[in-house]
Amino acid sequence: MIQYVSNKGGGKPVGFETAILDGFAADGGFYVPETLPKITKEQLNKWKGLSYVELAFEVLSLFIDRSIISELELKNILKTAYEPFEKEDIIPLHPLKSRKDTYIMELFYGPTISFKDVGLAFLVNLVNFFLERKKEHLTLVVATTGDTGPATAYFTAGKSNLDAWVLYPKGLITEEQERQMTTLQHANIHPVGVSNCPDGADDLDLVIAKLYANKPFKEKLKLSSVNSINWGRIMMQTVHYFYGYLQVVDTIGEQVNMSVPSGAFGNLCAGGLAREMGLPIKYFVVANNKNACLHRIFSEGRFSKEDIIETPSSAIDILVPSNFWRFLYFRIDKNTEKIKKWVDEFNSSGTVTFDKETFEKYSKGFKSYSATDKETLDIINELYTSENYLLDPHGAVAVVAADQLKETLGNEKLICFATAHPSKFPEIIKRALHTDVLPQAATHASIELAKELCEKVHLCDHAHLEKALLHAMETNWDLTKGK
Repeated sequence: MIQYVSNKGGGKPVGFETAILDGFAADGGFYVPETLPKITKEQLNKWKGLSYVELAFEVLSLFIDRSIISELELKNILKTAYEPFEKEDIIPLHPLKSRKDTYIMELFYGPTISFKDVGLAFLVNLVNFFLERKKEHLTLVVATTGDTGPATAYFTAGKSNLDAWVLYPKGLITEEQERQMTTLQHANIHPVGVSNCPDGADDLDLVIAKLYANKPFKEKLKLSSVNSINWGRIMMQTVHYFYGYLQVVDTIGEQVNMSVPSGAFGNLCAGGLAREMGLPIKYFVVANNKNACLHRIFSEGRFSKEDIIETPSSAIDILVPSNFWRFLYFRIDKNTEKIKKWVDEFNSSGTVTFDKETFEKYSKGFKSYSATDKETLDIINELYTSENYLLDPHGAVAVVAADQLKETLGNEKLICFATAHPSKFPEIIKRALHTDVLPQAATHASIELAKELCEKVHLCDHAHLEKALLHAMETNWDLTKGK
């Protein structure tokens, strides 16, 4: 049975259920499996042709012991999770006409039309499964740059064993993303719009860390998270890498390249671990916007926090790619002492420069690029004009990065990830297409409906956020759960 440990080395190994329900490890680190399962060509051959849900069952079964979740229980959780998706195949792949052997993986057909649905559909239902079995309640608290929040809120809404406090930097996400949270009227959903966040959602993460460190508060409200700190998100997101690979290759063992719009490194961490498990991916393209937090790591060997820059791809306007520490654990032979030293150094100074040996170990198989706003908008315009295909600004960053690096990637098939529906970014689409009128492809029925509904939201200034949250969350707990 796989045990889970902190990537910082503190605490004792825990089982799968504990790792999922706790979110953070006891020492504040990220849970990682003690060992990663290995995938053979024979297994990949057996999996070719499986549906997304069938494939998810096979991949997740490598991490989840039958004594924890039975075969039937896992199948039922998956069935419930993916029933609300628009497309029967869950994640379609769209071939581009203008680029040879290039596919767009459309990860936005869940109920909140972003790729966060893919991981959170499963994770929230998994958490709820454990809580129902234990007859317990958890309070989820998450920070969002625009997509995690709506997905968390949607899948948590109405579940009697869960409350969700969803924090977002007001003015730094689109109104469309905001309304996906604030128009939910369920009593267990609590959106919190936070003004004056100089570092965007990174400011919110720091406050959440303080809530976790407040042990009496954490234990009373039973805090947990379904952000990408939670191993369940990373584990689930490995599946779409296997799925995309199996959809496009002619022969198992053939290598492909994948370009992923990146901010906190959660999605790419999952991809990196899928490759560690044996998936034949030649290069990952780390597609950053101007904030370049990951581009600095993969091109200069420097993990540093700079001032935030607002870009068209706002969901990846992130300064601290926290899941990089989780991936690094596997690339440096699970050396927890080094991870803890680097994390402490970053927390105290705001920067870490890795030694040459470490840089070579973690950067192998990765290429990175920092896309400008102009490049992002131009590629949206180009693909819409040339082949009537509309990308969101995050998928656009992935295509820009792949285009810029194509000479160094080789001739393998390429999959670019599109992580949100363009209807979530109407003003960006208008700018890109030089129009005041949105095309039909930039609209979605759920977004239009939300414009007509009442909003329910807590508003707070960042300067008072910790105190305000302690008051609001504890008061709600006392009123709804009893003293």
